[in-house]
Amino acid sequence: MSKILLTGSSGFIGQALAQRLLVEGHRLKLPVRSKLSWESDNAQVFHFDGLEAPTDWSAALKGIDAVIHCAAPPPAMNETAADPLAEYRRCNVNATVRLASQAARAGVRRFVFVSTVEVCGEETPPDQPFSVDSVPAPTSFHAISKLEAERALFALTASSGMEAVIVRPPLVYGPGVKGDFHALMRLLSAGKPLPLADAKNRRSLISRSNLVDALTLCLRHPAVAGHILHVSDGEDLSIAALLSKLGEALGKPPQLSHKPAWLLMKRIPSEHRALVKRLKTNMRVDMEHTRHLLNWNPPYGIDDSLAQTVAHFLKYPQN
Repeated sequence: MSKILLTGSSGFIGQALAQRLLVEGHRLKLPVRSKLSWESDNAQVFHFDGLEAPTDWSAALKGIDAVIHCAAPPPAMNETAADPLAEYRRCNVNATVRLASQAARAGVRRFVFVSTVEVCGEETPPDQPFSVDSVPAPTSFHAISKLEAERALFALTASSGMEAVIVRPPLVYGPGVKGDFHALMRLLSAGKPLPLADAKNRRSLISRSNLVDALTLCLRHPAVAGHILHVSDGEDLSIAALLSKLGEALGKPPQLSHKPAWLLMKRIPSEHRALVKRLKTNMRVDMEHTRHLLNWNPPYGIDDSLAQTVAHFLKYPQN
């Protein structure tokens, strides 16, 4: 089995990915900023100062076959900084290039980079999901810097023997999810009426389990070198369907209202109002290229994945 350097192993995606790789028999090197909550004889932990630091990776990369770069700043990081885009570039672009260039010099075979489908934009027309051929149009600092990291990575690997694979997921959910998905479950659990009864949009999601499965396959599949892969659960849900499935699992059917949005927004906590607005937009992912290239279909169904996510939320509502 392979020796893999995995960044972000303490994060939502990275922790689950590390466990999957260990089950498959791989040996891991895990850079961390603080102590992990778990241990394994096949996982070597070493401390580093974070993405923003000028890390020397040479010792950690000795004997490594592949790198999976999951680490990234949280979406809201440094939004109040004097130059927030510069901060995102420092963590998403500079850190990726630094790690990848040192990996190439160390003879690493493959570099898998976890990006985001938001490099294509925040919203799709109803009948035009984002494909790998879509013209990028990022709007957030996070997505802009992720796109720049993608381009820098391909430029670097074009002149080296290392292979690059870029994976672009949409919104990732699963047990212990934070951010927008956790906020949505809190809104539903609180029984807040939502001005979404008339919403006809559809959105792509991916469970953490399906994303981990795709990333694991990217380590060894011979056809993916030099490709961008869009991934999802393979089933786009209307917002009404998503809320219905979540509400059923929560035991609280969603209160979808036809009343004017401005009226109901006053009853929704201010920190969640932007989320409700986003829920009305289309955000669909075309992953036919991924299906064809990898012969891959998401192995985990969306209903079971949502139910597991809600079960964890009910057990640990504050996490």
